[in-house]
Amino acid sequence: MRIASTTISMYAHLTALQEERDRRYAEVAEERDRRYAEVAIEREKALKIKDEADRRALTLADEIQKYKDEKANNLRSQIENERGSYATKVDLNSLGKEFQAIVKPLNEFVSRSRGGGAVWGQLAIGLGLLLSAIALFVKL
Repeated sequence: MRIASTTISMYAHLTALQEERDRRYAEVAEERDRRYAEVAIEREKALKIKDEADRRALTLADEIQKYKDEKANNLRSQIENERGSYATKVDLNSLGKEFQAIVKPLNEFVSRSRGGGAVWGQLAIGLGLLLSAIALFVKL
């Protein structure tokens, strides 16, 4: 059995090879372009999603900052309103001195009357407590 052989010119052979290469290159280039187009579309979608997320994040950050500012302002106004409501250290020291001045005569009376009986001592202590309570309420 003999295979028939055909001869073609070198130019025809090289031309056929070049045409095959061009056809394959065109197929590969077409596939590459299609993939690039798909990637570009997906990138565009991702950018839109990112932009929307950034906008929402900025809006949320703005709302959070407004909330924090509002709470800080409320606390500041509360502190300003309560500024004169509490006794200072100086006020408490002066009140303690006044209390000592009021109770001193009572203490002296109790110490003098100790020999006179227990009833008078208890009466003096009760009277001293009553006067000190009245003095505290009058001061406040």
